[in-house]
Amino acid sequence: MGSTTTSSKIATRSRAVLRDVEPGSTVDCIECGERVKFQAKIRHKQVICNVYEDGRWMRVEHYHSGCYDTAGSPHGPVDTTPVVKARRSAPARDNAGTGPAATARSA
Repeated sequence: MGSTTTSSKIATRSRAVLRDVEPGSTVDCIECGERVKFQAKIRHKQVICNVYEDGRWMRVEHYHSGCYDTAGSPHGPVDTTPVVKARRSAPARDNAGTGPAATARSA
């Protein structure tokens, strides 16, 4: 019987995603050359592109969201799927009365 291997394919084509501009951002827009700035009262969006050439990752490009459209969407349509933030897990509750919390209470 022959063995089979499963190889995971990594995306090797350029893609663009829409993200919030984060505090401390120090990048310039590829299209207009202006700084992509964070402002607390206005939640600006930016398009971040992972750029691949000949199947190899080359660089990251940042655009103001409007500038990406003006540039003709050079890296394809923008993925607007929201980022899933990591959830903090709460400490496990000791409902049975037999875990470390119960031991500490009975001591």
